[in-house]
Amino acid sequence: MHQILRISFSLLASLFILETLCASDLGPHDQASTGSGFESQKYTISGTITDKASGESLIGATVRVLEEEGTGAATNTYGFYSLTLPEGNYTLLFSYVGYQQQTKAVTLDENKRINIELGNAASQLDDVTVTARRADENVSSSQTGINRIDMSEINQIPVFMGERDILKSIQLLPGVQAAGEGATGFFVRGGSADQNLILLDGAPVYNASHLMGFFSTFNSDAIKDATLYKGSIPAEFGGRVASVLDIQMNEGNNQNFGASGGIGLISTNLNVEGPIQQGRSSFLISGRRTYADMFLKLSGDEGISDNTLYFYDLNAKANFILSDNNRIYFSGYLGRDKLGFQDMFGIDWGNKTGTLRWNHLINDRLFSNTSLLFSDYSYNIDIDFEGDELGILSRIRDWNLKQEFEYFPNPENTIKFGMNTIYHQVTPGEISISDTLGFTYPPLQDRYSWENALYLTNEWDVTQDLDIIYGVRLSSFSILGEGDFYSLNNQTGETDTTSYTPGEFVDTHFNIEPRFSASYRLNGTSSVKASYTRSTQNMHLLSNSTTTNPTDRWIPSSNIIEPQIGDQVALGYFRNFSDNRYEFSTEVYYKYMQNQVDYKDGADVTNSDMIETELLFGKGRAYGVELLFKKTAGNLSGWIGYTLARTETLIDGINHNNWYPARQDRIHDITIVGMYDLSDRWSLSASWLYNTGNAVTFPSGKYTVDDQVVFYYTERNGYRMPDYHRLDIGGTWKLREGDRFSSELSFSIYNAYGRENPYIINFRENEVNPSATEAYQIALFKLVPAISYKFKF
Repeated sequence: MHQILRISFSLLASLFILETLCASDLGPHDQASTGSGFESQKYTISGTITDKASGESLIGATVRVLEEEGTGAATNTYGFYSLTLPEGNYTLLFSYVGYQQQTKAVTLDENKRINIELGNAASQLDDVTVTARRADENVSSSQTGINRIDMSEINQIPVFMGERDILKSIQLLPGVQAAGEGATGFFVRGGSADQNLILLDGAPVYNASHLMGFFSTFNSDAIKDATLYKGSIPAEFGGRVASVLDIQMNEGNNQNFGASGGIGLISTNLNVEGPIQQGRSSFLISGRRTYADMFLKLSGDEGISDNTLYFYDLNAKANFILSDNNRIYFSGYLGRDKLGFQDMFGIDWGNKTGTLRWNHLINDRLFSNTSLLFSDYSYNIDIDFEGDELGILSRIRDWNLKQEFEYFPNPENTIKFGMNTIYHQVTPGEISISDTLGFTYPPLQDRYSWENALYLTNEWDVTQDLDIIYGVRLSSFSILGEGDFYSLNNQTGETDTTSYTPGEFVDTHFNIEPRFSASYRLNGTSSVKASYTRSTQNMHLLSNSTTTNPTDRWIPSSNIIEPQIGDQVALGYFRNFSDNRYEFSTEVYYKYMQNQVDYKDGADVTNSDMIETELLFGKGRAYGVELLFKKTAGNLSGWIGYTLARTETLIDGINHNNWYPARQDRIHDITIVGMYDLSDRWSLSASWLYNTGNAVTFPSGKYTVDDQVVFYYTERNGYRMPDYHRLDIGGTWKLREGDRFSSELSFSIYNAYGRENPYIINFRENEVNPSATEAYQIALFKLVPAISYKFKF
């Protein structure tokens, strides 16, 4: 820990020196880049690029210098850009896909602040562009395994029950697989569902699902931008070994008041936004609620009408422009599920997040972002059987401080550095029992930990054709008291107990996580890319299911449980055709994972402080190839994706100490997505997906003991569920489209040809021959039609 503190002080000292130098060097008469009297002075152009109609900052908008090919900059997450050039006259081109371009002549003889508002150009475009990003980003981006999610695509893709869902939509990308029928849980390049870091305005979301995983916690109307990192993960992110899904909420319209919403078969939503002070501040409030419970109340059967079944979401955000150099954001999310059977059983679970963010422009080249983040996930289970009550409580709560800096020394380099500190409090699945039952469970101890990280990365345009991103993340995870901690003798199975006082350090895990990616442009339409990423994970989810359930148990690393470590290398070829209308990419990857966690056979984890005694640890590997062909413009757009992959695990004590397929191992995965604009008022869409069935453990035989059938199991995950395939179709009819009011009807059919994909396969005695055992399957959804109405004014 002392090492982390020393490095932190060194970083702060370096920052102070850097800020002092920049403040002195970047004044009106900047001499920082002259070097000698014969070199030109350099000055900096900086500013923000926003949507003219709403004031929303535009992420990834570009600034290009027309006189110097290949020289330019892109806006960061908050719409800020910085470009340093020699003194002279320039013409700058400001652009963003789907918006009208702007050119501006600049005489650069001092540092200049130029803020740009771009107007939406959708009505002027002959073709419909479906990606809000650079047209050639597929080729020009330096990173492998990155997907920027366009919300306009999500609004077109047909989904379950008509609920537009960002997590369901990313499952249609190569390398991303659904965790189960209708589930929002997903696997990325062989990682399990808990190995994905999901961030909402920077705050982690530990369980991003509603209604046992059939819907996600994210209301699409409140989402502005989302990026999935499945290959080269930037050094500013840490804590998971598979992927990062970074989701940003809308900021709210600072020009005009407006409202939008929708009514579907199971839920309704409403979104209200507008200026607090026009042009300077704005707010956004977005809510969603299901009304399945209202239909239950219509039943004359008390066994049905007295049940509870609903969820709700509430997103809120406000931002204030205090000055040209300072901006503050407040955002929050509250979501909860309620499920109850009369007065006998009830479960509720949900998330709360909060973000307070301060953007500060220290000078024209140094941008600061300070965030205070809060995250809380909890579930409660109450059981009342004729006065005998039982309750289960679990919670994971984080307080998180993140300080980030971006430094723009010249057009060829962008340096990012910062720190992150998180205080975790984990309340395990604690069981409480009423006195009438005559026995009690000892209370489980809360666990406390302190996670820290320092990072530094540089995006370097080495030449016009070669781009490199390199960096490192230094992380530490400290286990804190109070509580009793156990040391385990693996040979004898005996444990020793040591008690720690509040705040006392039990153990600390240090890890160095290097990150590297490179892109080389072969020509104007193709490139090759390579990356290496090491990441660590200290929060572990214990689950026996293929997806995350509300009652799954989160545990932190401890003096026995080591951090998971993932090392991934990737290599890809990227090619665009026909003026960037078509994109093709292929990536191969190999991932090696250490300290993987699994249950022992017959493990009992219901209510035990000594959870470590029920676990085994080993390693994993995942490798595969991903292919993607995409059409990005025109009346017909969409993509075809294919993944060929394997995921395997090796843990001593399981499967006779041999490699075995992980639960998320799937060999083949195919997705076809199409969207077609039939006319100005009608658009159609369809998606078809196929994948090899999940690896599962089925009995290999049986025997009888005292007239009871006992199944005999041999290899772990040695069998396969049947292959899965499904067709979804949808259509949107624009009823009215205008500046003041617009509305539309959306239709969809989930599983259009009625494929009975198995959700569960069980075994039972054959009715005709009781000595024989037969398998039978349970399918959840055969064919599900949906209709929804959306409006905006």
